[in-house]
Amino acid sequence: MVPEGLKYTHDHEWVKIEKDKAVIGITDYAQSELGDIIFIEFPSVGDKVVQNDISGTIEAVKTVADIFSPLSGEVVEVNSELEDSPEYVNSDPYGKGWLIKIKIDQGSEDKPLLDSNQYSEIIS
Repeated sequence: MVPEGLKYTHDHEWVKIEKDKAVIGITDYAQSELGDIIFIEFPSVGDKVVQNDISGTIEAVKTVADIFSPLSGEVVEVNSELEDSPEYVNSDPYGKGWLIKIKIDQGSEDKPLLDSNQYSEIIS
């Protein structure tokens, strides 16, 4: 299932844009491909992230994957619940499993982002 109302990347991140802020996570497809997630390396609050650049990593039982930022901006919050419960990314990737929140840089381009239908086509 690919929720509507979110934007997606070719690298399997999702983003929910709320005015000048964005909530970012990985998609259900991404978490299912990774398997059981055991650790997440976040950027720090105050760090700048750049669209399409690596902003962290996710460690699963069998692999480590990079997290790419779908937009540019400043990290304003990380999901600290995932430090003790990284499995939320597996069980609720669009809810409790969100990763970071950023304040979007003015002019950060969201046009390359995909809608739910475009993303569904990529993963099917």
